[in-house]
Amino acid sequence: MLGYDSFEILDPSDAPAPAYGCGSLADLLPSVAAGFGVPGFTGGLPLEPADRVCVFLVDGMGWELIRRHPEYAPFLTSLTAGASPITSGFPSTTATSLASVGTGLTPGVHGLAGYTVRIPGRNQLMNQLRWQPPVPPREWQPHPTVFEQVDAAGVATAQVSSPLFAQTPLTQVALSGGTFLGRTTGEERMDLSARWLAEHDRALVYTYVSELDGAGHRFGVDSDEWRMTLNTVDRLVKRLAEQLPPRSALYVTADHGMIDIAPEDRIDFDEDWELSAGVALLGGEGRARHVYAVPGAAADVHTVWSEVLGDRMWVATRDQAIAAGWFGPEVDDRVRERIGDVVAAARDDIAVVASRAEPGESSMIGLHGSMTPVEQLVPLLEVRA
Repeated sequence: MLGYDSFEILDPSDAPAPAYGCGSLADLLPSVAAGFGVPGFTGGLPLEPADRVCVFLVDGMGWELIRRHPEYAPFLTSLTAGASPITSGFPSTTATSLASVGTGLTPGVHGLAGYTVRIPGRNQLMNQLRWQPPVPPREWQPHPTVFEQVDAAGVATAQVSSPLFAQTPLTQVALSGGTFLGRTTGEERMDLSARWLAEHDRALVYTYVSELDGAGHRFGVDSDEWRMTLNTVDRLVKRLAEQLPPRSALYVTADHGMIDIAPEDRIDFDEDWELSAGVALLGGEGRARHVYAVPGAAADVHTVWSEVLGDRMWVATRDQAIAAGWFGPEVDDRVRERIGDVVAAARDDIAVVASRAEPGESSMIGLHGSMTPVEQLVPLLEVRA
C-alpha cells in the first residue's frame, strides 16, 4: 500500500491520466509522419525529422523497469540519459496501446478501450487482443492507420514481426499499411529492419518482440527469467542500433510496464458477493476493470465498488472516467458503450481477478492496465545514425 488514509475515497479526477496530445504513445507516429512531411500530421512530440525511421516496440518494457535493472540492460540504460518517458493510454494494455501507436489516435477514438470490453447491444464481452468473438475489424476500428497514410505519401513502410501476426484482425486495424515481413527470431527482425532502412531513401519500419511481456506474466518482473529476457532485449536493441544506415533514427518504446501482485492482494470477483451484485459482465483485466451493470443497477454497483475498493482503486462512473480524460479528450459515440458503467483502476498493489471466468489471467504473476507509473510510463529512447 502507498500509505494513504484507508478511509479516503479516491477522486477519479485525481488519477494521473495519460499525456494525450503531448507525450503519449498516440503521439509517436503522428510526430514521425510530420517529420516526413505527410499532410495532415503535426508533431505532439519534439522529434527531429529523419529520412529513415525505425520504431521498435518491446511488449511489457516499462520505463521504471528499465531504470531498476541497469546491470541487465546496459545499452538501454545508456539511452535513458537525458531522455524522458512518455505514457501509454488507458488502460495500459497491449491491444489498446498497439491501436494507439498504429492509428495515432486515443482509445476514445480508435475504440480499443480495454483488454475485454462489451460489444454494444449485446450482453457479451469481446477480447480485443485475441479478437474473440470475431467482429468485422474495420467496423470496430474504421480509422486509417498512420502506416497506411505514410506509405501512400511515398515513404517505404514495413512491419517486421512474427509471421503469426501477419493476418490477425488486430494487425489489420492497428498496424496495417505497406509491407508485412514475418520473421521468427528477434535477431532476424533486427537485421531485416536495418536492411529495409538501408534499401530505401525514405523509410518507416515498425518492429516488435513479445517475450519480455510473456516472462513478466508467467514469472513476474522480479524474477531471474524476466531479468534475463530483458538482457536479451537489450542486446537486440544494440544489434539494431549498430546497423542503422545514415540519416536514420531509431525509437525504442513499449506498450506498458508491469507490476507483480501477490496472491494475498488479489480480490476474487467470482467469490465476492458484494462486488458481483448487480453486475452483468466483468470486463477489462485485474488492474483496470470495466464493470457492466444489469439494467437499472449502475448507480448501486458504483456505490458498492466505491465503498469496497475506493480507497485503493480509482472507481469512476463511465461519465466520470470520460470527463477525467482517461480515454482521451474525445470519446466517439460508437465507443461510449464499450466503456464500463463503472471503471475501476488500481492505485495500490491489488488486483480484482475472476478465478472461474478468467483462470489463465488470474494465475498471472505480473499484471498491468492501470495508471500507476510502473504500468503507464514507457520509454521513448532515441538512437541517431
